[in-house]
Amino acid sequence: MNQPRYDVIAIGNAIVDVMSPASDELIEELELNRGGMTLVDAARAKELYDAMGPAREISGGSAANTLAGLSALGAQCAFIGQVADDQLGEVFAHDIRAVGIDFDVAPRAGDPPTARCLIFVTPDAQRTMNTFLGASQFLPPSALDAEAVAAAKVLYLEGYLWDPEEPRAAMRRAIEAAREAGREVAFTLSEVFVIDRHGDDFRALIEDGLIDILFANHLELFALTGTDTIEDGIAALAGKVPTLVVTRSADGAVAVRRGERTEVPAEPIDHVVDTTGAGDLFAAGFLFGHVNGEPLERCLRRGAIAAAEIISHFGARTEADLKALMAAKLG
Repeated sequence: MNQPRYDVIAIGNAIVDVMSPASDELIEELELNRGGMTLVDAARAKELYDAMGPAREISGGSAANTLAGLSALGAQCAFIGQVADDQLGEVFAHDIRAVGIDFDVAPRAGDPPTARCLIFVTPDAQRTMNTFLGASQFLPPSALDAEAVAAAKVLYLEGYLWDPEEPRAAMRRAIEAAREAGREVAFTLSEVFVIDRHGDDFRALIEDGLIDILFANHLELFALTGTDTIEDGIAALAGKVPTLVVTRSADGAVAVRRGERTEVPAEPIDHVVDTTGAGDLFAAGFLFGHVNGEPLERCLRRGAIAAAEIISHFGARTEADLKALMAAKLG
């Protein structure tokens, strides 16, 4: 096996987050799925954008957020995702390269425009996300750099992007390339509605031994396994994936790796401002520890520390020096 060029390469939606504080009344008035993620078309995206108050634009996307956290910790990363040849596409490409992540997919000409996620953040820090996937749905298998995938220790796949046909085919090709190179494949389930639509595919990937690291929150775990307790959900999956990581919001996280089980509490925080990106940054912390061969508990602690940093402010990109924060807390 050749020496890896990257610690993690990820395939995901290339999205610009548009974030705005919102009242509970506005959530009801717009009939939004409070606290969840809903896919919207171009017309609905415009309607919601027009209803937003003053907003901040921050490059996002689940897997891209994870890579940004990994890069902040010192990992070498690459991203595969599709933007359009427009202003938001330029914003996304600039932002991801500026944090040291390789991004070489050519922008797509014409409609649809670059994806955007309209995020309404209520006073309780819940984020209600409404995503127009735009160009990100049209990532063709031809955009996949199989050599780059083979040169990464871990291929990280975003469940959100499994929905459209072209990116799904690209991700299947990427799994093959990673497997042929003897690399690990990590998968995040992303959201319950994704499992409702593609759970059979995900269960088949797991049964076929194609997933080495599976990330899920407790609700996604229930949806995937058909169970209604965390313990039953873990029991259903732990023997089928080498590493299972389950986050439990304020109750911390649990991981099972080849029979070894470890739990950590959530990292203490004074005030939760915005939960956008908590799972993404948890994965970043965990994967950083994993690719560096750290013990399971330390991987989980890294995840918890990164998640706590991200929920202390608006947006899914870190504001504190994540490397220094880890050093201070872990020694």
